[in-house]
Amino acid sequence: MAERERTDIDSIEFDFFDDSPTAESAREGSPPKRRRRLPTRPPTGAGGPIVRLAALVAGAILLAAVLVLWANSCREGQRKDQFGNYMESVAKVGADSERIGRDLNNLIFSAGIKVGDLKSELDGLRQAQGQTVQSAQGLDPPGALREQHESLVEALQLRVSGLNGLAGGFTQIADVASSQAAGELLAEQSNRLVASDVLYDDFFKDAAQNVMEEEGIRGVAVPDSNFVSNLDFSSPRSWKLIVDRLTKPVNAGGLRGNRIEGVRVLPSRTQLSPSEDNTVKASDRLAFEVLVNNSGQTQETQVKVTLTIQQSPEPIRQEQEIDAINPGDTDAVVFRDLGQVSFGSNTILKVTVEPVTGETNTNNNSAEYVVIFTFG
Repeated sequence: MAERERTDIDSIEFDFFDDSPTAESAREGSPPKRRRRLPTRPPTGAGGPIVRLAALVAGAILLAAVLVLWANSCREGQRKDQFGNYMESVAKVGADSERIGRDLNNLIFSAGIKVGDLKSELDGLRQAQGQTVQSAQGLDPPGALREQHESLVEALQLRVSGLNGLAGGFTQIADVASSQAAGELLAEQSNRLVASDVLYDDFFKDAAQNVMEEEGIRGVAVPDSNFVSNLDFSSPRSWKLIVDRLTKPVNAGGLRGNRIEGVRVLPSRTQLSPSEDNTVKASDRLAFEVLVNNSGQTQETQVKVTLTIQQSPEPIRQEQEIDAINPGDTDAVVFRDLGQVSFGSNTILKVTVEPVTGETNTNNNSAEYVVIFTFG
């Protein structure tokens, strides 16, 4: 029993001093623990800052260029507005002056007017034209148009001078030896009015247009202003007849009357035949030119001419007026914008010139033509 117990004890092994690694030696033998590194910016090349600087400079240059273009655009817009506003003001002045010219023309060729009434009305026109000069002088033209603006003012002043000359001439006609001499006097004064239109057209209108083209101004029109609408204003013969009409009795000059000389189709200028059918091509350009001849011995004024296309159901009728026709002269009046004509059938086209006071033969005051309108 005792021996078995001993054997059991001997079989028990005590490993108190075994060479197994300790926790400390395990820590010493293990690889060192890695630290987590913070992310870093990837390295840049040597040219990075220069590229960024160049981009900034290029952007600044582009922005400056855009600003310059914008500023130039604004400046050009302001310059165009300056020219445009000036021309709008000129248009008003020119229109007022042109209206005075029409009033003068109507006054001179008014049927039955007397010298005293004419002089009174003429004084009013002189004052009105003087106001247009003052209005023009008050305008502020662009610097590039200073010279042309001076020509504008001179043209308007020349119209005042012409009106003053006519007023003085009509005051003197009673003391002039003959109507021929009076006509020469008045023609000399009225030549200033004709010259004013030349001055306006050549030295203001055309010259101003050239300046604006040189300055790069587009889309601004130079207004027109025509004072004289009747070229007979420069004719001593025409003024002699005016003096005769103003100073002599109605029938003192001899026979009076007008006649229809003929009708032409425009734009072809084909003469209508009074004895045959006339084929007329209709288009938006179709017009009829009526020729009226003064077959009398005195100047006729405010001559009314009528054209009638006698179609069904609605006839076409137009009326126009010729300012004046001198004895033996032929004047023309054109009828346009006729409207819708009837196609394919015979239609009567009739033209008539209104008889004047004292006219005895009115058989030739009208003419009729058979026309057939076709598509042009």
